[in-house]
Amino acid sequence: MGFASICAGWANPHIAHRFGRERASWIGLTIFSFGLLIFVLSPPVFLTLPATLLTGFGTSLVINTMLTKMSHHYGKSAEVAIPQANGIASVGFVMGTALIGTIAIVYPNLWRLGLLVALPVALILFIVGRDKDLEEHIPHEDGPQSGKLSPAFWISWVGFIACISAEFATSFWAAALLKDRVGSSAAVSTVAIVALGTGMGIGRWYGGLVLKNLSLDNQLLSIIALQFFGFLGFWLSHNMVLSLICLFTVGLGVSMQFALSSIRLIGLSQGRPDLAIGRASLAAGIAIAGAPFLLGLLGDSFGISRAYIMVFILIIIAFVIIKLVPSHVKETV
Repeated sequence: MGFASICAGWANPHIAHRFGRERASWIGLTIFSFGLLIFVLSPPVFLTLPATLLTGFGTSLVINTMLTKMSHHYGKSAEVAIPQANGIASVGFVMGTALIGTIAIVYPNLWRLGLLVALPVALILFIVGRDKDLEEHIPHEDGPQSGKLSPAFWISWVGFIACISAEFATSFWAAALLKDRVGSSAAVSTVAIVALGTGMGIGRWYGGLVLKNLSLDNQLLSIIALQFFGFLGFWLSHNMVLSLICLFTVGLGVSMQFALSSIRLIGLSQGRPDLAIGRASLAAGIAIAGAPFLLGLLGDSFGISRAYIMVFILIIIAFVIIKLVPSHVKETV
C-alpha cells in the first residue's frame, strides 16, 4: 500500500494533466476495483501482492484527485468540506472493519469475500456520480505541473509524514497493544479498533464546523494536541472500556489531519496543486510503508508498549513543524 501511494504520487500530475481531474478519479476507481477483484479471487501471495499494489494505486489516485477537485471547488470552505468528505469515507472504514472482523470471527476462511461489497458500491458511484456533460479536457500546453517547491513546503511535507505515520502506526498496531494490555483475543481486538474509526468519522464530519473560527494552523494544532492526550491515555490504560474511549479520542484527533495538512501543502505550492498533492501522496506512501514496519521492528526488540513511544515523538514533530512553518498563504487552485 505504501509503495502504491508513492507510485500514485509520482503519476498524479501526469494523469491529471493528460485526462483531467474528473476522469483521473474514475480511472483510479477502475484500477481499485480490478485490483480488489484479483485480491479476493487469488489467495496465492504472488498474486495477492500485485493485487494489493493495484488496489492501493487506484485508491491513492482517487484520493489525490478528490483533494484537488474539492480544494478548487470550495476554496476557503475546503477546510470544512474535505474533512466532511473524509467523514463519509470513515463510514466505509467503520462498516468494513466491523464486517471483516465479524466474518473473521464466525467464518475465519471466508473473510476476503466481505471485500466484494465494495464493487457494487463503486459501480453505483460511477453510474450516479459521473458528470455526463463533462467538457473535453485539453491538456495544458506547458505540460504537467513541475518545478522546485519552497523550503517551507518541504518542511511542512516532513510534518505531513509525521502526521500520517502516527495515524497508521496507531491503526495498524493498536489491536496488538490492546491484546497485550487487556488480554482480549486478536479478533475482538481488531473489531474494537472500530472505536478509532468512529472517532475519525465524527471528527471529520463535525470538527470543521466546531473549529471553523480558528485558522488552518490552529485547527491542526488543536486536533494534534487532542490526539496526543488521547494516545497517552490509551498507552497507559489496562482497562478495555477506558482503552476504547481513548481510541475514540485519538480518532477525533487524527480525523482532520490528512485533509488540513494537504490543504497546507496546496497553499505552499505556489499555484501547483496537482504537484503538491502528488508529493503529499509520496509522503503518505513513505508513512504508510515505513511507520508500521518500524513500529513492528521496535515492538520485536523492546515490546509493543515501549515501541509506541515512537508515536509520541511523531506527534510532537508534527506539532512543532506547524508552529515553525505557518501557512499564511491562501491560494486558489
